[in-house]
Amino acid sequence: MKIVVLDRMSVGEDVSVDAFFQYGQAEFFNNTPDELVAERVREADIIVSNKSPMNESTLKEADKVRLICQFATGYDNVDVEYCKKRGIRVVNVQDYSTASVAQHTIGMALSLLENLSYYDAYVKNGSYSSQKRFSHFGHPFYELDGKTWGIVGMGNIGRKVAGTAQALGCHVVYYSTSGKEREEDYNRVSFEELLAKSHILSLHCPLNEKTRYLMNCSAFEKMREDAILINVARGAIVQEEDLAKALEQGEIRGAALDVFGKEPMPKDHPLLHVSCPEKLLLTPHMAWASTEARKRCVSETCKNIEAFLSGKERNVIV
Repeated sequence: MKIVVLDRMSVGEDVSVDAFFQYGQAEFFNNTPDELVAERVREADIIVSNKSPMNESTLKEADKVRLICQFATGYDNVDVEYCKKRGIRVVNVQDYSTASVAQHTIGMALSLLENLSYYDAYVKNGSYSSQKRFSHFGHPFYELDGKTWGIVGMGNIGRKVAGTAQALGCHVVYYSTSGKEREEDYNRVSFEELLAKSHILSLHCPLNEKTRYLMNCSAFEKMREDAILINVARGAIVQEEDLAKALEQGEIRGAALDVFGKEPMPKDHPLLHVSCPEKLLLTPHMAWASTEARKRCVSETCKNIEAFLSGKERNVIV
């Protein structure tokens, strides 16, 4: 049994991946450029991949492969229909990063609402030490209590965020991108109503034909001027050029993004050059990556392999 891990660095050097050796020969690559995927998986029985493309061009010479383990929950890098035709089992890791992403989402909202970066800099640059009065509130900041928190995508992460937001005094509403009827503890609204009512709007939906560029100039025009957008889902759900314009023109109060259409983002990215950087909080696709979450990612992938080798179904995509 040969296991090829294409994106070992996706869980970080501080997290052990030695557990894979218990299933046979394991070969690790820190990162794999797209043009090297086919060569590296040619002799693999099991492939562990995060972002590397899994499709006909990369798998056609991999005659032995029986299982593809996504080192993540998302699987938009996998040609599911091709794998189904080949009889290749595809599995993912579910719910391993829910606590981490939800925590990051709440942290981003609080940071923007309270202007924490400004106040932190005010103290550290000596301005506070130079003033005479005990307090300083040069930039306005706001409470979550009593605000409406809108959610796009009421899955595991969306529910975790909803529960936390509610505990902080928010009224929670949500929009379902799938359109499926499901009983929830929160009010389901139309997309237009979500845009019109939400003080905080966080994205927790998958990227697909229905959600690509869901947040565009038309959507921003319908949002409250005091609204904050948070994207911890997929970068291409937001039309980033339109967001930059919305911030510049004051159509919304602020935005926080952990994901981008292209990662890493290019140096000429429009959000890196807005004239109002204080309205924007950007993090490098790390909301999911608490130490605990990355350890769970490895252990859950191992459980997926064990289930497959035992003839059981676990977290099966196809």
